[in-house]
Amino acid sequence: MPVDVQTQIDIERGRAEVAAYASDPDNATAWYENIKSIEWKTAKPLALGSRIDFVAQFLNRRIAYTYEVIDLVPGERLVQATSEGPFPMETTYSWEDNGSRGTTMRLRNRGNPSGFSRLAAPLMSIAMRRANNKDLKKLKAILEATKKGTTDSS
Repeated sequence: MPVDVQTQIDIERGRAEVAAYASDPDNATAWYENIKSIEWKTAKPLALGSRIDFVAQFLNRRIAYTYEVIDLVPGERLVQATSEGPFPMETTYSWEDNGSRGTTMRLRNRGNPSGFSRLAAPLMSIAMRRANNKDLKKLKAILEATKKGTTDSS
């Protein structure tokens, strides 16, 4: 059973600011609760083909994976994918202006789990949706709590 989880949130900050912060892997541990560390495997800044190692804790398991940027339209869309492990995953961020001078951010995770992960796909979808909603709320809080034009996640 494929996993396809889509979540979104409105953030009262400009699209360029939201996209710049959310798409910077160095900020991932600040707003993603389950991401414990990242390591750039290619040179900064983020670009098509960039590779970043992530270590996450999900459903009480340590998961290490490498994302590769497969699509990047700054301020509009970022798509990262991993093909390794029992659960190949594609993550898409997209941003668009909303009617209140803010930004609607969408987060989509999809993949085709294999082996045991395939049996757990329905549970994984529920847990992912819950985690993604929580992470987007944290991102919103970080960005809306900062002074315009700055981001301080500490």
